[in-house]
Amino acid sequence: MVVDGGSRDGTMEVARKVPGVVALASARGRAIQMNAGARAAQGPILLFLHADTRLPDGALEAVQGVLADPAVVGGRFDVRFDSPRPVLSMIAFFMNLRSRRSGISTGDQAIFVRRDVFESLGGYAEIPLMEDVELTRRLKRRGRVVALRSRVTTAARKWQQEGALRTMVLMWALRFLYMWGVAPARLHRWYYHRDP
Repeated sequence: MVVDGGSRDGTMEVARKVPGVVALASARGRAIQMNAGARAAQGPILLFLHADTRLPDGALEAVQGVLADPAVVGGRFDVRFDSPRPVLSMIAFFMNLRSRRSGISTGDQAIFVRRDVFESLGGYAEIPLMEDVELTRRLKRRGRVVALRSRVTTAARKWQQEGALRTMVLMWALRFLYMWGVAPARLHRWYYHRDP
């Protein structure tokens, strides 16, 4: 499933030409788009992959393998950036460590979940930012969440354009502020420099 939120870059035209791909148009917003894809999907397992992230070889088999345990409700992959810069390798290491210790995942880590569990949780909260954090917080309460060590590869674009250290501090600050109740719409403005 490819769910497009109104892009003008030809995504839908390209997606519709790929055999086996279902391309859906949706209102804009990651949570809204992922919920639309989940509703249209038919399988018992949902895996949410951002457009700038690639799965490693054997990813689907790994997901099926861990979900063979009925105690496991979902999980995520470790992440790496598509850049050889040492600072980004270090940041990815600490992102993976933080996620493994906290049980909280980001969308860049290709979150996967049993469909029935996802539906019982009401899907992603349709908020403009922190939808991934919100979902994984609720998911942890439902059962075991697995952190797969195989790594997805995600774009380093934002980190390179805005500075790795600055982006890391911003992300930590946004998470902290979200935990203290700052509205996701305000956090979205700080992160993207525009309204949702």
